[in-house]
Amino acid sequence: MTRLFLSGLLLFGLTGSALAADRSNFDIYRDVTRQVTGYAYFTIFDNVRAGVDNGVVTLTGKVTLPFKATEIEKRVAKIAGVTSVRNRIETLPVSQMDNELRIGIARALYANPALEMYGWGANPSIHVIVERGRVTLDGVVNSDTDRTIAMMVARQFNTFGVTNLLRTSAEVQRELERL
Repeated sequence: MTRLFLSGLLLFGLTGSALAADRSNFDIYRDVTRQVTGYAYFTIFDNVRAGVDNGVVTLTGKVTLPFKATEIEKRVAKIAGVTSVRNRIETLPVSQMDNELRIGIARALYANPALEMYGWGANPSIHVIVERGRVTLDGVVNSDTDRTIAMMVARQFNTFGVTNLLRTSAEVQRELERL
């Protein structure tokens, strides 16, 4: 009876591994996205992107505190089908000036009538990354017009430059179809 139980566990373990290995890059990517955006300490001031290649997940981006990168890596490593995680997430330097820029730009973006809808929900779609006075807007918006408005709002602040990496929903859809 014990041998039957152990062989059943072994068979289940092998079957589980085989099923995990059969997961597509898109399936893994979708689960990685859920793990990152579902992380309680992930905010609009953090940005993490993922690439998936045959079960190998590469995480890139920037977070405001070092423990976030470690915790996100641990969460992603537990996903079925993930064979390894390359954690290339950087920690942003501590700076009062950067913090003030983050908060000011985020408030201005989400207070703008054309952009306020992007602030609804648990995970607002426009992320404001500030590093040494340089601002990067990243995330997803509905249109080129919204992307332009976001850029104009961010440029109203005294920064050392603004980079707009916002993508439209259509652009993201095309990227995901390639996975």
